[in-house]
Amino acid sequence: MARKHDLTPSAPWYRIETDESDWAALPEQTLVQLYGQMKLIRRFEEKILDLEKAGLVHGPAHASIGQEAAAVGVTSLLRPIDQINGTHRAHHQVLSKLVNAQTEPDFDIRSRAYTPPMNDAVYRLMAEIMGLTPGYCEGRGGSMHMRDAESGVAGTSAIVGGNIPHAAGYALADQVLGRDGISVSFFGDGASLQGAAYESMNIAAAYKLPVIFFVENNLYAVSTHIGDVTAEPRIASRGPMLGFTGIECDGMDVVAVYRAVSDAIGIIREGRGPVIIEAQCYRYFHQSGSKPGSEFGYRSREEEQEWIDRDPLRLAEARLASLGILDNAGVVLIDERITAAVQAAADRLTEPVPGSNQLRIPERLWPSVETVDDGILADPSETDGLKYRELEDYAPDQLVKTRFVTAAGEALAAAMAADPTIVVLGEDVHRLRGGVSGFTRSALEQFPGRVLAMPIAENGFTGVALGAALRGLRPVVEIMFGDFCLVAADQIGNGIAKVRHMFGDGFPVPVIMRVRVSPHTGYGSQHSGDPAALFRMFPGWHVVSPTTAFDYVGLLNTALKSNDPVAIIEHVEFYQRESLVPRDERDFCLRIGKAKVARPGAACTVLATSAMVPIATKVANDSGIDAEVIDMRSIGQLSTDWPLILASIAKTNRVIIAEQVASGFALGRHWIAEIQARAFDDLDHEILHVTGSLSAPVVSAVLNKAALGSAEKLREAMELITENA
Repeated sequence: MARKHDLTPSAPWYRIETDESDWAALPEQTLVQLYGQMKLIRRFEEKILDLEKAGLVHGPAHASIGQEAAAVGVTSLLRPIDQINGTHRAHHQVLSKLVNAQTEPDFDIRSRAYTPPMNDAVYRLMAEIMGLTPGYCEGRGGSMHMRDAESGVAGTSAIVGGNIPHAAGYALADQVLGRDGISVSFFGDGASLQGAAYESMNIAAAYKLPVIFFVENNLYAVSTHIGDVTAEPRIASRGPMLGFTGIECDGMDVVAVYRAVSDAIGIIREGRGPVIIEAQCYRYFHQSGSKPGSEFGYRSREEEQEWIDRDPLRLAEARLASLGILDNAGVVLIDERITAAVQAAADRLTEPVPGSNQLRIPERLWPSVETVDDGILADPSETDGLKYRELEDYAPDQLVKTRFVTAAGEALAAAMAADPTIVVLGEDVHRLRGGVSGFTRSALEQFPGRVLAMPIAENGFTGVALGAALRGLRPVVEIMFGDFCLVAADQIGNGIAKVRHMFGDGFPVPVIMRVRVSPHTGYGSQHSGDPAALFRMFPGWHVVSPTTAFDYVGLLNTALKSNDPVAIIEHVEFYQRESLVPRDERDFCLRIGKAKVARPGAACTVLATSAMVPIATKVANDSGIDAEVIDMRSIGQLSTDWPLILASIAKTNRVIIAEQVASGFALGRHWIAEIQARAFDDLDHEILHVTGSLSAPVVSAVLNKAALGSAEKLREAMELITENA
């Protein structure tokens, strides 16, 4: 007869309950500091809501009133080297981390007011929320996107759940680089149900990363109650489910949070991996603004009152009074000093409208509109000193024929030998003698500890790579099939592409994504796409598409020395082809943004990408049409070689754009618009665009071929465009 055995999680899962004795066990100065920080958050958030009502905050104001204890209980135990991030509701976490970084060890709010550095932290955060130049991100981030690396605020994200993989990435960087840092990702109950949350937690657990996943369970994701959307609302259970510790605590009691975080830090220090903490708390207002949720009908006034009766500041005041630490006069004094600091910040950021009681923002504090596009990519001068080469720079006896994938893999391993910050992340990269294509073979043989296996979780590990890049690593992410970039599209577009600009520039984002594309192999509609157009949508990405081993090695080396994200589109048709590379050299670079004339000619200009480059050259040679074929090589939005292209068009007066991809994902429609704008007077014929079909490729061999741009289609275009020349 079948027998049933109860199973238990492999990791602890418990709740911390505290009482007055736990408060009494902490030093008096610590308790006062905890209370003072909560008071600062309360007064700061109230002022932000006042400014919003006055029309001085552009965008949402996601107040954290009611959740002060959760933030302070965590950040009070962190050092500047310890990193935090948050999501759209992060004022309280960021404010306390910023001020802590400027607080002297012996500071006591009872004996003196805030120091100038502490006041400046309050001022700069308020300026950022108002979108003004003195802000930490020069006003670009506002309320939801905040960063200050020196204080350990690595960067918040307004994408619910989007920040969680980044914290795992910070922790990965600390682990690889041997730093003694702990990272904390703050998020809410809504984000806890997002796929990226599970993906990141699983990766963190697999590698025992020093990260705390801190959930502020305030019960509502906008208006949706946690119980409406999950059968297991005890969010701390997610840790034991994935093999690491889960802790519950009362998020309205700052000492309960403090104790939970102390436990978590101890667990991490013992090498037992990440911890998830669920702090049960409540936001007193609606998702954004100063109205309570009951006014929108999704919460009752009775429920709201129950939580207001448990207000974290009132609880702290009662406990401090009973311990004889703070009387009413002491509470008033602290409130006066903190209110003065907040008001002083607001006064520096506003001025009265002449002849009125209304306030306005001084004109001098607004960013200059001329800077709107500054900082999307690094200054090109950063890579001016690299050893740039073209194939023609080498004598014939210096070159040798080598398989594309062999030369590329050797270049990656050589770069890893020279730079210990380079790591490889991807599916199967640690097996099969170098992954499914053998690309990581050399790297795996020499640096097995830096070739990191990832689960089938593209969005998660792409986000981990972003976090790692923000903390000093140069991650190389392998995407097994191009279509899988759509799974990672949130981190590609909302994360990697935007952080540099929205956080105010001045820091590197050195992520490389190696994207394998194989439209011709019969893998069908979900494994055959070329996502170059996805990356090109975002000007924060460089996109390169090498067609020879030489070009791949040069572009890879440049990417590995660049401070920008670079997507390398790798057509697997090239992998086993041999082409010329320097005999004993794998560290040369090729400038991103430089196209190349693959075949000179005068009859028409063919702008070709990827597999269409050799096809276009062969069609021109076989047909006798004197086409000039340009290998685009760099296809990012801000790295197209327009000088070379326009010079060719001025000579030929006719343009064909040749791509293998399905027409909906083609880049050419963008180039057509650019050419019309830049070279209209040089055109003697309409621009012709050769692409694949409307459909994605399918398995059937004949339909697969019909779905792609081809030599036959290109030959017809060449004949048409030169017919009456």
